[in-house]
Amino acid sequence: MRQVVLQMTTSLDGYVAGPNGGGDLSLGEELEEVRAWKVAHLRGVGTHIMGSVTYRQMAAHWPDATDDYASVMNTVPKVVFSKSLDTAPWPESRIARGDLADEMAALRAEPGGDIMAHGGAAFVQALSQQRLIDEYRIVIAPVALGRGLPLFKDLPSPLRLELVETTTHGDGTVIQVYRR
Repeated sequence: MRQVVLQMTTSLDGYVAGPNGGGDLSLGEELEEVRAWKVAHLRGVGTHIMGSVTYRQMAAHWPDATDDYASVMNTVPKVVFSKSLDTAPWPESRIARGDLADEMAALRAEPGGDIMAHGGAAFVQALSQQRLIDEYRIVIAPVALGRGLPLFKDLPSPLRLELVETTTHGDGTVIQVYRR
């Protein structure tokens, strides 16, 4: 059975975005070693999953992009969870409209590599609330936002995780990998 992995950047204080979905989590040019780690982990999955807001943002950007991320983002199959989208025109995309847990169970049963969740905040929060994420790959940017959209929200009970990897980088970025 395929595992579900979340790879997401957060602020030091645990926000994935500012209060209105904005907020700069970057510090300018991403370090080559951080980008290489992220791209390598993107290449290691068989399916990307996301909510409709993230899908629209990515579908508007990646088809014409040429950076290190572009080829993997454009070629790996994608599933967008949405009840409002009529079509998913970004190549290798399809829409999941059913119950989140049921759709995830069906995806896990499909052949292929692990499933990587990208966002947005509400989608990732729903996955966490239902305990549907097996591994959290958190890229912590050395910036505090003070308020915004948290990675975790309204958990029904504490979510116990085991820290399995930590790497630090020269710009202050810390990557932590946790498993349930």
